[in-house]
Amino acid sequence: MMKTDEQLLLDTRSSFLWTRMLNVPFFAILKLLPLILYKELQITALQIAIYVALQPISGILASYWSSAIHKRQDLLAANIVWANIFRFLPFLFFPWIDSPWLMILASAIYMTLNRGMMPAWMEMFKRNIKGVTREKIFAFGSSVDYLGPATLLLLMGWYLDDFHTHWRWLFFGTALLGLFSTFFLSRLPNLSLPPQEPPKLQEWLIKPWKESWELLKGRPDFRNFQIGFMFGGAGLTVIAAILPMFFVDVLHLSYTEMALAISACKGIAFAVTSPLWVRFFHKTDIFSFCSFVTLLAALFPFFLYSSQFQPFLLYAAYLLYGVMQAGSELGWHMSGPVFAKEEESSHYSQLNVLAVGVRGCIAPFCGSFLYTIGSSTGVLFLGALLCLIASERLFAYSKRPAAQES
Repeated sequence: MMKTDEQLLLDTRSSFLWTRMLNVPFFAILKLLPLILYKELQITALQIAIYVALQPISGILASYWSSAIHKRQDLLAANIVWANIFRFLPFLFFPWIDSPWLMILASAIYMTLNRGMMPAWMEMFKRNIKGVTREKIFAFGSSVDYLGPATLLLLMGWYLDDFHTHWRWLFFGTALLGLFSTFFLSRLPNLSLPPQEPPKLQEWLIKPWKESWELLKGRPDFRNFQIGFMFGGAGLTVIAAILPMFFVDVLHLSYTEMALAISACKGIAFAVTSPLWVRFFHKTDIFSFCSFVTLLAALFPFFLYSSQFQPFLLYAAYLLYGVMQAGSELGWHMSGPVFAKEEESSHYSQLNVLAVGVRGCIAPFCGSFLYTIGSSTGVLFLGALLCLIASERLFAYSKRPAAQES
């Protein structure tokens, strides 16, 4: 029996939001993992750089997971279900392993599958949820991802300050809860499409790169968008590579203080401003929208640097970051459907993910290297410069006819 458009919308919305809410506790503790590894297991600067690099590099691996969507769109729901299971499983072993490398590997698996399932989600949204409702549901789900951890991280930070050895069991319990969310994902509607043969190995290996290259050649407007977003993302990534050392060695923060800044301030700002970003998103073109986002990102490192002298500016920095991140998440994730228009959007979303991976091969190690030969100050100002370049480029592209047509 065919489902009505209203039923498809309700099933997709329910699965998306319930999964987001049940994943919140894990999202909260994962935000502290690099800081925990630095404080509790004394990992090196190189290991921190690798951990930070894995977040964007996972985009390359994720593109292989998500590339199956193009050949088997009848398996969109299965893609999301299995990715959800495999991304949480490794964390169930945290209480019994001591190797930081294995923990970093578990994080890499999570990051890869978390990104890999996003094109499937975006295509599911595109097919089952129409109009402004799509952006509103996505923005609300993203707000849950930020506002939920904002509350839980304060409790976790306070708890870890007194019981710092219990962090392993926090990962175990929250991963178990994340696995339970698979029940709601199993209710995602299947698309009524004929099954197709999976790609051959060689085609599977080169397919994401080939498709992305063809898309860049054929869509100069989307290519310009990628250039601007590449600079902005690189600016934030070089800064992320030195944050654990900056927080622990320069600012000497406790877990509670780090949780208050990283999650509470950022999460509250994200949740409060998300509806405003949705309105702005529909009143301007995507280039102008993202230009303003990267301009806010350029201010973040200046506040962070000043927090060495005025500690309250650390919280102001993350309030600003939360505002910026709300716009960035919306612009990045919705760029696929916006540029695709009536085409299949997962090609565009896949290129977004792949571009993040390419950026991650370079930016974190640049930040780590500059930190080892200099100080955090140079890294912070480099990040600000890259974000300013991104803002200028995106604003310039917004004035071109191709940008207006997109």
